[in-house]
Amino acid sequence: MGTDPGSAAVAVADMLREGRFADVEELFAPSLWDVVPEGALRAGWESQFPVLGPVVTIGNPVSEPAEGDLVRVSVPVTCERGGLTVEVSVDGDGKLHDLVLAPPAAPWAPPRYASPRKFTEHEVTVGSGALAVPGTMTVPRRRGPHPGVVLLTAGPFDRDLTTGPNKPFKDLAWGLASRGVAVLRFDKVNHVHAKVAAEPGFTMVDEYVPHAVAAVRLLQRQPGVDPERVFVLGHSGGGKAAPRVAAAEESVAGLVILAGDTVPLPRAILRVARYLAELDAGPAMDAAVESFARQAALVEDPGLSAATPAAELLFGLPASYWLDLRDYDPVATAARLEKPMLILQGGRDYQVTVADDLVRWQAGLAHRPDVVIRVHESDDHLFFAGSGASTPADYVSPQHVDPAVVADIASWLAPRHWGRVPRIRYTRTR
Repeated sequence: MGTDPGSAAVAVADMLREGRFADVEELFAPSLWDVVPEGALRAGWESQFPVLGPVVTIGNPVSEPAEGDLVRVSVPVTCERGGLTVEVSVDGDGKLHDLVLAPPAAPWAPPRYASPRKFTEHEVTVGSGALAVPGTMTVPRRRGPHPGVVLLTAGPFDRDLTTGPNKPFKDLAWGLASRGVAVLRFDKVNHVHAKVAAEPGFTMVDEYVPHAVAAVRLLQRQPGVDPERVFVLGHSGGGKAAPRVAAAEESVAGLVILAGDTVPLPRAILRVARYLAELDAGPAMDAAVESFARQAALVEDPGLSAATPAAELLFGLPASYWLDLRDYDPVATAARLEKPMLILQGGRDYQVTVADDLVRWQAGLAHRPDVVIRVHESDDHLFFAGSGASTPADYVSPQHVDPAVVADIASWLAPRHWGRVPRIRYTRTR
């Protein structure tokens, strides 16, 4: 295969259509081998077609520069009942550093609860030096001082938590700013600087704390923002990390935790893999679960050391990451903070669950009079409302964050709450 990025990407799409998964895997750069479990490529590709039907055509590639010498290429694939996009990052030798099967690009439209005339947005830089990242400041137009909130996402996501055609963090930013809350969101360091996550010594602290603290301080300096009322809002892994950020930055006024996971991550990953395998049973999914189980066992092995190769561990993250997580308890850290908290959970969430994760927040914070806990029964992991069992397919149709969630957060952040101490509440909404 030639090294022209567009031709390379189209060839990859052709190989996938023909079921030549081993040929595609031979093109993987070491960094991609580290994060793709055995059998996952086949499982991911074959899981698309019960809904989409067979491939009909492969379209023309669209290329754009990426990090370093990489080129990002998107190839549209049309099927009988829909389509998807094969997205790859290619180097000058034709090696693949990333491969994503994404829904066709669709324009994001504002949710009904967002009123763009009520706020302004401008770009900012979060952090400094080689690992600085871009972000967006969303500020209400009306006179302040306003409460402010910094958004933290899980995984190597962009500032909008872009998932298929959806942008849940943009929903939150626009919805909250329409209600008088200033919001700062930014691209994760391992989204902008992907190689940092593979470096020896990398931990959750490196993943979250420096940029979150820089973002808090930047938002505190924003005209119209009350520097004493700047909060941190974390979703999923960002919710797990939020207490750690507040412990590192005393000026954080409080926490909003959305679907914050509390189960040790290797066990949660294996639980999710098994759930997905039940939805789409078959040899490929069984192989993927076995691969995750093997990697999770290594991560939890008491003999894990800094010398254990990252390639043998979950997501190709170095042993330092997993060793650090062993010593971090998000609930215990939150319990030691003298800061108010709002904890929200989706009742249909299969990634972070009421039964496994939320119950630990409840048990650990039951003694705290300034904690509000609420379950939105119809919401999934991204706080999209729906019905029935949640599946990954729910994320690929255009949706918006549940307006009740935006209202909960905005109401809790409102100035009238300060100066009084709310009793702990655990409620469910439908």
